[in-house]
Amino acid sequence: MNIFQAIFLGVVQGVTEVLPISSSGHLVLIPWFWGFSDPGLAFDVALHLGTLISIIAFFYKDWLGILQGFFRAIKKKEIKNIEEKMPFFILLATIPGFLGGYLSRDFAEGLFRAPFIVAFNLLFFGYLLYLADKLHTSKTLKGLTLKSSLVTGIAQAVAIIPGVSRSGITITVGLTQGFTREAAAKFSFLISAPIILGAGIFELSKISPDDMATNIFWAGLLSSVVASFITIRFLMNFVKSHSLKIFAYYRFALGFLIILLYNLGI
Repeated sequence: MNIFQAIFLGVVQGVTEVLPISSSGHLVLIPWFWGFSDPGLAFDVALHLGTLISIIAFFYKDWLGILQGFFRAIKKKEIKNIEEKMPFFILLATIPGFLGGYLSRDFAEGLFRAPFIVAFNLLFFGYLLYLADKLHTSKTLKGLTLKSSLVTGIAQAVAIIPGVSRSGITITVGLTQGFTREAAAKFSFLISAPIILGAGIFELSKISPDDMATNIFWAGLLSSVVASFITIRFLMNFVKSHSLKIFAYYRFALGFLIILLYNLGI
């Protein structure tokens, strides 16, 4: 892999991890389409760390509020407002993702990475997003409960399967529970950070400092940071006044294209 391919994959990761169109699906398909060599585990870590940095940077005010709420709740030994509840909602939503990733990672990384299965997931979960977009109401994050957090966390665990889309399925579940598009998207990003961080720490233990001291690693990391941040800003503004159906349509088009190419033996 050369530096330009690394930047390209970093941008793809940054955009598709944020939008509800499946980053893992795209990163499976791009080498299949263009014959890229496997960039290796270190590069995969770089791309996900780039997304994590962007999520922390973009929502830094929310993270500060979450930390303050957590310590305030511990100090008072009581939980009253959403700022004090949010750390525990995020923790609860994170647990299924960690368990799902730990128990099924090898299976999902094997069988479920087949292009035809990726295509099916793009279509099926795209259709669920299309239907869920009609169900949103005016509920904000103040309406979060332990139940809604847990359900969203369970949905996040399913996203380890390529083609599902972590942001896609968590936003879908948020919409079906009556949250606004903006609230569903924001909670989706907030609960993704611990998952990405945990996976990153786990994978970092498998690579050496030399693996990280390469131009390829840093090109992927930096391009992922920039692309993720710009895309988060775009999506959070977009959902304030636009339907998410356009992303479902994109998933349909990509899914059918993959099936066509698969059947043609390409």
